[in-house]
Amino acid sequence: MDATLWIALWAFSFLVSHLIISSSLVRARLIDAVGGQPYRGIYSIVAAATLGPLIYEFARNKHAGPLLWYLRAVAPIRWLAWILMLIALILFVGSFINPNPGGLGAPVNRTEPRGLLKITRHPSFVAFSLFGLAHMLMNGWAGDVIFFGMFPALGILGGMHQDTRKIRDLGNSYREFVAKTSFVPFAALLSGRARWTSGDMPYSAIGVGALLTAAIVAIHPIIFGGNPLG
Repeated sequence: MDATLWIALWAFSFLVSHLIISSSLVRARLIDAVGGQPYRGIYSIVAAATLGPLIYEFARNKHAGPLLWYLRAVAPIRWLAWILMLIALILFVGSFINPNPGGLGAPVNRTEPRGLLKITRHPSFVAFSLFGLAHMLMNGWAGDVIFFGMFPALGILGGMHQDTRKIRDLGNSYREFVAKTSFVPFAALLSGRARWTSGDMPYSAIGVGALLTAAIVAIHPIIFGGNPLG
């Protein structure tokens, strides 16, 4: 089978299995059957069984398939890609500092958003989406587009999926949180549902995100070869 088709197959398998096994119906039945900790083990095994082959196939067949676009020589697009990566890393770091109340270990009874959660209630999912978009801009081959396109698909579908499941699991506490926030960045602020204050500025996330971006610029060619994001 063509390498591009293998990449597409494993990307689809990872995305679908990830959403199915974490769905309310399947998740609840598995936890009832085996318990919470074994469920996490099953979840991890299924994820590894699909993500591992996907990464392996992509690593062996980078730039597989026809070239759909080539934007590496366009300086503004390269800068845009790095800006997207910087924002993605800030959001990703911020998702640990100020997690979504529906996440593991987060206070589920907190309905008042603060910090980055006023920008988006799913900073990690938005980070995955921006990571994928940045790399798609710099990698226009069909296999690369499929591989990196999986990240925005996972981010968007995963965020919507989590909102639905957490409303069912947590009820009004999470429903109130959703009403005060937005999945789409800045939508809640622009609509007036949230108000930004000086205390919301995520200085720690910005600092760590900037350091990570600088580190990636330096080590990306060493680890992955070629130019950063390429």
